[in-house]
Amino acid sequence: MRYPVRKTAHIFERVGLAMAGAACGLFIGAFVGSAIPQLTTQGFLLLMMLLGGIGFYLGIDTPQMPFDDAHSHIDAAEFLSSAGTLFATGTAFVSVAVIVLRLDPHMAWTWLVFIGWLAGVAMQIIAGAKARMRK
Repeated sequence: MRYPVRKTAHIFERVGLAMAGAACGLFIGAFVGSAIPQLTTQGFLLLMMLLGGIGFYLGIDTPQMPFDDAHSHIDAAEFLSSAGTLFATGTAFVSVAVIVLRLDPHMAWTWLVFIGWLAGVAMQIIAGAKARMRK
């Protein structure tokens, strides 16, 4: 009886993380898309939401390596996951701040946020795939 409940709770958690990632992607798409006219499309918004959903689903809840002498080196998947989460959520936070405060940052900041988001989500996806391959 316990196993199905735990599995269901884990699925709920992962779906919630994916939804949080999609919401972050929506804010990135809204900010970057409003500043760069070529990216003002529904497809761009959908792509940013999809990348966020996949990144947060795979990258935040990665299985950890055991702590013992045989595994004393740096866990690349865990490092990529944490760094990617920091980049992705940091850029989403900046995007929300720019939108809510109605700021008009320099175009270089817009590109920096966009590149930071892509790098963060890519790190999460790679970390999730790497952690699941070692099982």
